[in-house]
Amino acid sequence: MQPEDLVGHELRQAAQDGRDAREIEERWYAAGGSPAPDRAGASEPPAPPRLRALAAQLLDELALLESPLAADEPTGLDAVVAACPQWPGPPEAAPVIGRDRLHAAWLGRAAGCLLGKPVEKLPLSGIRALARATGNWPLTTWFTSHGVPAELLASHPWNRRSAPTSLAENIDGMPEDDDLNYPLLTLLLLQRNGRSFTTADLARLWLDELPAGRTFTAERIAYGNLLAGVEPPETARRRNPFREWIGAQIRADVHGWTHPGDPAGAAAQAHRDAVLTHTGNGVYGAMFTAAALAVAAGGESDVHGCLAAGLRVVPPHSRYARAVRLGIETARGEGEFDAVVDRLHAVYADTHHWVHVLPNAALLAAALTHADGDFTRSIGNAVSGGWDTDSNGATAGSLAGLLAGTPDTLPAHWTAPLKNRLATSVPGFDRAGFDTLAALTHQEALRP
Repeated sequence: MQPEDLVGHELRQAAQDGRDAREIEERWYAAGGSPAPDRAGASEPPAPPRLRALAAQLLDELALLESPLAADEPTGLDAVVAACPQWPGPPEAAPVIGRDRLHAAWLGRAAGCLLGKPVEKLPLSGIRALARATGNWPLTTWFTSHGVPAELLASHPWNRRSAPTSLAENIDGMPEDDDLNYPLLTLLLLQRNGRSFTTADLARLWLDELPAGRTFTAERIAYGNLLAGVEPPETARRRNPFREWIGAQIRADVHGWTHPGDPAGAAAQAHRDAVLTHTGNGVYGAMFTAAALAVAAGGESDVHGCLAAGLRVVPPHSRYARAVRLGIETARGEGEFDAVVDRLHAVYADTHHWVHVLPNAALLAAALTHADGDFTRSIGNAVSGGWDTDSNGATAGSLAGLLAGTPDTLPAHWTAPLKNRLATSVPGFDRAGFDTLAALTHQEALRP
């Protein structure tokens, strides 16, 4: 939230957008400004008042720079639909999703997220080394510290917040994670406001029920904007360099789960959610995911058809669409998934933050394509590619769980440690069972 930390991120986003920010960048560094922090958290020490005031001023100036890509990457729903020549029509007779399929989706999302938690923020080389040290490469089971040399752990320590609850020897139910909190909040939103909810309804729900400390990147900026009296969708744009990162994509699952066979309806609903915090490609991440999951929820397509449906709700000339197509094409052209990952990292690693939506979209599409519907390979591929490991694992697990159809078809070594128990700070859901969550989601899927 510190303005001096946001300027570097916004300069990086400007470069990706093709906005000419050279003069602003020169003023920032001439005044003693620093690049964005490499990983997470606020820089230390905080900037002096003079530099902080300049940072706020420059953020506002950067927001006025026009992007040459804007015409191909609209944010408003009508403009997005107009840009998509293959936008899907309404289903003639939408299939009814069963509780078992939703149960498998909840379990799949939890398992994929949990697999990725201990290696979140680690470089790709560290993830590979830790897994190979225990003979778990390609990933087929949980990470463990047992058998890992001490010097390797010193070089690549587990995520300190997650290791106590996400290594094989420590798992005791599903620990709290924002990748599970947001589906719970979406469920709560539908219970309170139904499918006709507005973005303002979502904002009100967040202020009522979401602890500010449980938000990150774009969500935290938008939350702060709400507290300052900024109205959505301006909450997504005001001093928010994270507006094209992955946050909206991880909030899309329930929108897809509750629209079986209706990708357009799922995408439109996800759009109203996403624009609270994101613009352009950040919004497309939510729409793509919701549409792909809606097709999977209908039970009449394989993973490749789901991904194709997701692309139909994304402007084809956008960077998001190009990222997904790159992931799919790379996965089809390589026999070993490590080679797929290496090619994607060669494209994105030096130019995009590890939480930006574009590299993660490419990796997610590649992981699912290469796995061809297999659950273990889907979440293993998604996590093994690095970047936002828990978020990609969660989305891959959600879609692969839907395709599996029932909890019993998911490998027990992924589901048994979850112990049908979820920890969360979202009111009313702490220690809820995944079977209970499936039943509640089923009610919303059946609601007109």
